[in-house]
Amino acid sequence: MEVPVYDIQGKQAGTMSVDEVALGETVNADLLKQAFVMYHANLRQGSSRTKNRAEVAFSRKKMYKQKGTGNARHGDKKVPQFRKGGHAKQKTRVREDYHKDMPKKMRRKANRNAFLAKLLDDEVKVVKGLNFSEPKTRAFADMLKALKIDATALVALSTDGEKSKNARLSARNIENVELCRADQLTAFNMLNNRYLVIDQADLEAWLNGPSSQTGKSAKVDPMGRKAEGVA
Repeated sequence: MEVPVYDIQGKQAGTMSVDEVALGETVNADLLKQAFVMYHANLRQGSSRTKNRAEVAFSRKKMYKQKGTGNARHGDKKVPQFRKGGHAKQKTRVREDYHKDMPKKMRRKANRNAFLAKLLDDEVKVVKGLNFSEPKTRAFADMLKALKIDATALVALSTDGEKSKNARLSARNIENVELCRADQLTAFNMLNNRYLVIDQADLEAWLNGPSSQTGKSAKVDPMGRKAEGVA
């Protein structure tokens, strides 16, 4: 597949060849859903808490005498049916209770397959030289307009902090723009945004880097592993 490459003025500066077979060849909807649900669930903080009858700050004194009032029988005011009473179904779950996992090879296949889905929908904007001489929001907004991006966009920036600094500072205040590092592209953030904007060099590094190991070599001989004896 030939993917057009643009400059920051929105003009086509060439094409880039992408192997569809290496990305899964066809879109695997079941795999993408499983990965999306996993990434989404793992974002949950699990910080929601409620108090039960023993934890609410009320007296344990009986509300009124048992007989003779004509009212229903009650003990203290901590029971769930009273205002500010304790919760019958107390929330105590933690972050780990929501955690989901997938094998490394499946995660990588899902991430690459999500990229294929964006390519097939013509929602990937590859830019040659995604960097700016100074941090300026207007310049970044003009680039998005030139690329005809009219909806949410995920902008994948270089892993080199100094190289991507001006682009990061220029884009952080623009509505509907999400930023991430190019080596941290996931099925979740790609599918959660309409467009993907990425530098050509960063895309090539992602396609040929650790994410390309979707077989046995991902565990036997992973890319980027330090040599033995090297600190």
